[in-house]
Amino acid sequence: MSGKASRRVPVALVAAGVLLVVTMIWMARQGGRPRVDLPSILVQVQQMNQLTTVRYTVQKVIGITEQKQPVGSEAILLIVQARVEAGVDLASLRQEDVTVRGDGTVVVRLPAAKVLNVTVDETETKVWDRTKTWWTPWVPYGLDLEQRARRAGVEAIEKAALEMGILGQAERNAETSIRGLLGLAGVKDVLVVPGGRS
Repeated sequence: MSGKASRRVPVALVAAGVLLVVTMIWMARQGGRPRVDLPSILVQVQQMNQLTTVRYTVQKVIGITEQKQPVGSEAILLIVQARVEAGVDLASLRQEDVTVRGDGTVVVRLPAAKVLNVTVDETETKVWDRTKTWWTPWVPYGLDLEQRARRAGVEAIEKAALEMGILGQAERNAETSIRGLLGLAGVKDVLVVPGGRS
């Protein structure tokens, strides 16, 4: 057995031991019988706060041409790369969003998934080309043209991520995370309703 493989066994044993202890403590607190504590479940889910469940990296090429006064023009070609993060805001869950059915199933109604953040990757974002009409050399370069191109790039990247289905994937991943969290808390039957749907 290699050194790398031998290090994995203790970690697995420790994880199993911790899970066993947590389960025993939970069962002791419940008097040995499963019981659904809705306020506790709500707090546990809310504490996950803004749950980022998916990240896309998207690159766009943005071209902008600006007409100068009285004559001439300036153009820029910018490569923009950004990371788009999407998820759900679990802190906004209300008490009525966590209920228990007659069969003991815990129903969690999630807020709609949304884009939480768009972060430009500065190392991969660069000006590919920038020109102005050769016959107007006295016309200065626009100071804000690159910033305008960057803003347009961020908007285009967010739109592309939405078209690629980032919100749907964020909802599916959030459901998996919620099921995992409540499963560790001893809740076996969980129904997650994404996007506020009934």
